[in-house]
Parts: sequence; structure tokens; C-alpha cells
Amino acid sequence: MSQITKVVIPAAGLGTRFLPATKAQPKEMLPVVDKPAIQYVIEEAIRNDLTNILVVTGRGKRSIEDHFDQSFELEQLLTESGRSTELEVVRSIARLGNIHYIRQGRPLGLGHAVLAAKAHVGNDPFVTMLADDIMSQDSDLLARMLQLHHRTGANVLSLMEVPREQIRLYGCAEIVQEADGTTRVVSVVEKPDPSDAPSTLAITGRYLFTAQIFDAIETTPSGKNGEFQLTDAIEQLSRTQPVLGVVFQHGRYDIGDKLEYLRAVVEMALLREDIGPAFAADLRAIMAREFEAS
Repeated sequence: MSQITKVVIPAAGLGTRFLPATKAQPKEMLPVVDKPAIQYVIEEAIRNDLTNILVVTGRGKRSIEDHFDQSFELEQLLTESGRSTELEVVRSIARLGNIHYIRQGRPLGLGHAVLAAKAHVGNDPFVTMLADDIMSQDSDLLARMLQLHHRTGANVLSLMEVPREQIRLYGCAEIVQEADGTTRVVSVVEKPDPSDAPSTLAITGRYLFTAQIFDAIETTPSGKNGEFQLTDAIEQLSRTQPVLGVVFQHGRYDIGDKLEYLRAVVEMALLREDIGPAFAADLRAIMAREFEAS
């Protein structure tokens, strides 16, 4: 089985959960310490040899393209001022991978965004990574998904156990454990009521699909607000092709959620050798003051 190199990153959403910060700025460009969220996603793809990258964008997202493009004026300024470290950082961003862009047009749901990649992907299997879901650098989730596909040829979903009251925020997977230890997804449902959910396994922002997902999206009726839900297409796909799951529990940050965003900034800053120790000292001082005040 040939190696997967293509990845599709839907990044056309409006980011309404993070207003007003996203009124004029793409949510994917929100900084986590000193890098935009989408850069963490692309770096994760590169670490897993996914070097043919398609970003599905929309209106008001031009800053994403500009970020990963070469900036001659900035490079010249850094060169003239002798700031070689910053110069290398800026140049390395433009060398991250073979990045392409296409516009979704109308925001008609995640399934519609993935369908926009059909001509680019062709008949090859590919990975889809949501641009506001970032993983810690030591996460092996994507590597496990790629290994499972390479062994089975199946579609693969990333699944995370969540509290039952939170399953209404996610696509939900019903699973069975096979004799060989694999987790087979037998059905999925989009944002179920907790009392009706078949499990507490949430589908998160990493997917591995065969090209047949495009047929499933095209033949799945649109749902609420005329949107094409990727979860509905996965449900249809599971009737004709195997869909497996990789269950994980740690290392994910939902950058579209304000509390999760703050947690990502804090935890990733603490891991940095250059600012981590000083930041940890500041946090301890802040908590001490809060404790005294209470």
C-alpha cells in the first residue's frame, strides 16, 4: 500500500465561538504563544510525512496564505538588522510543505468543505485535519491512524472519551471491539442528545478517508441550514466500507473554545525552554495572590 502524502485542512469556518476576536481575523490565525493555531496543525502533518497540503479557505482568510508565503520585505529588514534567528524562523515557515489553497465558496458545512478537495485528492486516500484542533507535539495519534490504515486499508476516525453531557457537542461513534483488537465504528450520529447517544466516544478533528468519502458526501442529503455534515457522510460510508477508530485521551486542544484556548497557551508556554521557567514563576505568583485574596 502506497504511503499517504495528501492532507486536507478545512479552514473556512467563521469562528463564531470566539467572537469578537474572529470578527476580522481567521480563528485559525489565533496565536498560541507565538505561532498561529493552523501552523501547529501543518507542522503535525509534516512530522507524519503529509507534505501535499490543501487548505480549504473562504472569504476573509487571505492572512493564512500570507503567513505561509515568503515575505521579502520582512526578510530584508531582518537581514539588514542582523536578526539572524528571527530571519530563519520566518524563512522556515515558507518551507514547511507543498501548500495549496482552494476556496469553499459558500459555508455549507464540514462535509461540503471536504468535498471541495475532490479534484485535488483524486482517487488517493488522504487525511483531513481540522485547523482549530491542535495536538501536543508528543502526540502519536496521527501516526497510529496512518499505521492502522496501512495495515487494513480502512477509513479511520480519531475518537476521544468525553463526559456524557458533552457528547451533544460532537459527532458520536458507536463501536464494537473486533477479535484482532481493532475498534470498528458501526454507526455515527451528529451531536446527539446525551440521553440518546450510543456512546460517549466523540469524533475529533483527525480523519483518514479513502476517496469513496466524496461519493458519500455527494449522495448524502443536506441537513439543518442546508449544510452537508461530514458525520452523515461517514455514516453512509460505513455501510459499504470499513470505518475503524483510534481512541485517545490526552494532548488535544480545541482552539475554538475559549477555555481550551487558554489551556493550550498556558501548557504550551510552560513546555518552552526559553520562556517556560519564567512563566511558571509568574503563574505561581499569580496563584499565590489569588489564594491570599480569597
